[in-house]
Amino acid sequence: MRAGVHFDEDYLATSGPIVDYRKASNWNPVDPGDVASDLRSFFARLTRADGPHGGRFHYVSPNTDLMGWVIERAADRRYADLLSALLWRPMGAEHSAYITVDRLGAPRCAGGVCATVMDLARVGQLMVQDGRRDEARIIPKEWLDDVVPNGSPEAWSSGDFAHLFGAMPMHYRDKWYVVRGEQPLVFGFGIHGQHLFVDRANELVIAKLSSQAAPIDEKRILLTMDGVAALRRHIV
Repeated sequence: MRAGVHFDEDYLATSGPIVDYRKASNWNPVDPGDVASDLRSFFARLTRADGPHGGRFHYVSPNTDLMGWVIERAADRRYADLLSALLWRPMGAEHSAYITVDRLGAPRCAGGVCATVMDLARVGQLMVQDGRRDEARIIPKEWLDDVVPNGSPEAWSSGDFAHLFGAMPMHYRDKWYVVRGEQPLVFGFGIHGQHLFVDRANELVIAKLSSQAAPIDEKRILLTMDGVAALRRHIV
């Protein structure tokens, strides 16, 4: 999320690129007179820059969808099939998961996955178990070893979301948020209150699904982070 792409991740906007993005991903209905769009056509319209690549943290959901397209082209398989074969089935998921697609079948990788809370927790448990289930390696060790030490706290502190987490020392790396320190906390964070927290040092996983009214609620984010910190203190 350090690409210098001009895109305003304003979840409350009623017009503009993010609304066009939702129409392209098949989340919002197409208005009368609109030409039907799709995700891959939408990517081609993101041609403006708002800064240098490799600069500040700047959250742009279409970056993740574009990465999903790259993965599909490289593997010559659908994203959902790859996720099933490489992660979901090997980790022992109890239920099928779903992913939303646009009108041409392209996956909404940035936020379209639907799964049960226990299966979400299993993703975290897999990380606690060093990427293994029993003796089978599912998550590459190189990826696990990269997330915590290699992010940029400078890019984070000058970026879009730093104000949401107060003065916490953080960075973002490989699609995960990291609270830095001797015992780092790695977590996923979604709008309307979705979280997956992974404390590998203390073997703690917290999966949280919510239906909060506001997409981004700073008070509830801080309350959630305080709650997780209290749980971590309790088990140490």
